[in-house]
Amino acid sequence: MKSLNQKIVLEDSNITLYIKREDQIHPYISGNKYRKLKYNLHQAKAENKDTLLTFGGAFSNHILAVAAVGKDQKFKTIGIIRGEELVFKVNENPTLQKTQEFGMQFEFVDRVTYSTKREDSYLEKLKQKFGDFYLIPEGGTNELAVKGCEEILNEDDFEFDYICCAVGTGGTISGIINCSKSSQQVLGFPALKGDFLCEDIRKFVQRDNWKLISDYHFEGYGKVTSELISFINDFKMKYDIPLDPIYTGKMVFGVIDLVQKNYFPSGSKVLLIHTGGLQGIQGMNLRLKNKNKTLISI
Repeated sequence: MKSLNQKIVLEDSNITLYIKREDQIHPYISGNKYRKLKYNLHQAKAENKDTLLTFGGAFSNHILAVAAVGKDQKFKTIGIIRGEELVFKVNENPTLQKTQEFGMQFEFVDRVTYSTKREDSYLEKLKQKFGDFYLIPEGGTNELAVKGCEEILNEDDFEFDYICCAVGTGGTISGIINCSKSSQQVLGFPALKGDFLCEDIRKFVQRDNWKLISDYHFEGYGKVTSELISFINDFKMKYDIPLDPIYTGKMVFGVIDLVQKNYFPSGSKVLLIHTGGLQGIQGMNLRLKNKNKTLISI
């Protein structure tokens, strides 16, 4: 699967920017979700599992991608959803509604229960309830997901000096680090607060040609500001490239801000990875509409 690298022309800058359109891989199994699920599906089939079980929140790209791939590959899918109040709001939530259309069975749990999702005792309870299943962690990150993300870059991308991507659970950037050249610098832009991601990434990589830039999370996961919304809408109008407000929008904002601050040496070639997640715009726009705020262009 090869994505198009689309040039972004910045005036008064001697920096060459391209964006890799991983979002165009598939309408629902797009970007890093396709990459993360690829080898997990191979493993599930090798283990003769017919059910995929995973975890996610109300507007999770991952939950929707698992449901879509389950329908496509003939797997039964089960989603453990954070927030028991959502059981009565599925039809008000475009992500959960589409996920349900793809055939996923939901289990809505309170936040305390959800926090135990990695504990063996809780996973055993789920097996007793749902039978044997192939477990995919929240966000999809595991060793097989990293293996899939190692296929994001191809030979054409080795000419770039910098590779930039958004960071959620750390799987995507880990794969990119592993397949990058040692001469390249990989920059990650976390979508949430906290320094714990460095340790998570180090579990999967052996190189040191990377760093996290934590100045562009816009107050945390799922948070947006009028400045970010304005940027995303202006970017869409100028380049005809939609950006999601949770991940890629923040990363692109950060990269362009760094260009303006002369972070990159003159003449640098920079590749930005568009990791998809565009379905999340609908959910964000519902929240923005309820607050009478400007909506995000799709």
